[in-house]
Amino acid sequence: MPSFADISWIAVAIFIADWVIRIGLALRVVMRRRPVGVSLSWLGVILLLPFVGAVIYLILGENRIGGLRKERFERIRPKIDEHLHRLKAHAPFDPMDLTPAQRALAKHSVNRYGFPLMSGNGVELLPDADQIFQRLIEDIDAAKRSVHLQFYIWWPGGRVDEVAQAMLRAQKRGVKCLALADAVGSKKFLRSKSCKQLRAAGVEFVDALPVSIWRMIFRRQDLRNHRKIAVIDGQVGYTGSMNLADPAVFKSNAGVGQWLDAMVRVTGPAVEALGLVFLSDFDIETNEAFGDFRTKGGLYPVDPAGQVVTQLLPSGPGFAREAIRETLLTAIFGAEQELVLTTPYFVPDEPLLEALTTAAKRGVDVTLIVPERIDSFMARLASRSQYADLLAAGIRVMQFRGGLLHTKTLVADGTTALIGTVNLDMRSLWLNFEVTLTVYDIAFATALRALQEDYASDAVLLDEAQWSARPFYDRLLENIARLLGPLL
Repeated sequence: MPSFADISWIAVAIFIADWVIRIGLALRVVMRRRPVGVSLSWLGVILLLPFVGAVIYLILGENRIGGLRKERFERIRPKIDEHLHRLKAHAPFDPMDLTPAQRALAKHSVNRYGFPLMSGNGVELLPDADQIFQRLIEDIDAAKRSVHLQFYIWWPGGRVDEVAQAMLRAQKRGVKCLALADAVGSKKFLRSKSCKQLRAAGVEFVDALPVSIWRMIFRRQDLRNHRKIAVIDGQVGYTGSMNLADPAVFKSNAGVGQWLDAMVRVTGPAVEALGLVFLSDFDIETNEAFGDFRTKGGLYPVDPAGQVVTQLLPSGPGFAREAIRETLLTAIFGAEQELVLTTPYFVPDEPLLEALTTAAKRGVDVTLIVPERIDSFMARLASRSQYADLLAAGIRVMQFRGGLLHTKTLVADGTTALIGTVNLDMRSLWLNFEVTLTVYDIAFATALRALQEDYASDAVLLDEAQWSARPFYDRLLENIARLLGPLL
């Protein structure tokens, strides 16, 4: 039986080990020079939670994507650059035809992402799920060469089963079908009968960023591929906020109502950019020959299909990490008259929050539309903790009551529109693989602005005095959640 002295020495050893780990990780956090709010939040977790804080940090605290994945990306990077150069030559556009604010945004985007401005596109806004499903199924049924689908969430049931059946019909016609689904977001579908049928029919259905205890050692497991992309025959493309999930059946018991989303259907040279992002992600997951596009039914030259100028912005590890945050800041700083944003999750970092409040203070009419209820309790509290600062600056904050508003949009001065997968939270801004389409076109910006107004018609405008008078208990919980905002 151990003596009291032995137990005392064990306790001392554990105490010393705990503080060595805490101090060592604290120094690592400091030396990584991340945003102050992020660093302070992690220091709090490490220093206040013995051992547990260290484990949490080692699992979630750093953007580790794995050495093998880095090697694969470096291998295909020359091919990506080669195709980006070809895209620039294929659909050139003179940025001097843009407004000064648009030129600044476009120049920043070219420098950070490498994707050029592309003219000659047709861009159609699809504002509801039924319309999105109908057009996507029609395009798949018309496919002759390839169907490429990539979504963060595939959810079996409802109209998603119709999409699966359309892919089976395409595969039987000899169309090359590739699919990419995030291993966490699409976990239910990847285990479903529908997925098994697709794979049995010959569809190359790949799970992105698979998770396991072993992989946890080498790669951060909550770093996810959040992109939503469809490319049909290399001639028609889709992107936007909607997962491949029918809102009539998706999370129907979550108590937040049906999810509302919007997508963009693109024709013209911009489809080549969408195809390049998809094939890059697919190659990294499968380690197949990236250059063999025709075997994959991949990147074909696309003729002009309109007059719209667009620019694709893929962000996250590999492609321009953290650049989407800079893009949003550039767009906000460039706004002169009006700025309208919609997002389901509003947990910004301090520079983004300051950019919005500064825009309002210099006279820009700023409106933020968010859902009243979301599927994350902590994110909801952290989001609500920001509203007082926004209201004090003169920003209109509107809470949508018609369901979970999942559309991620920004319209600046009625001329420039951003739509895609990026939430205004730290996960989208710093961690996940995302994709955003910038559209420099008054007609499209007007259509998107009309959709935002449609959301606003079913939303409640917050009153600053009433918001400030809500119970102390609510404000306390929200401000505690705000401290964890950089980690959400």
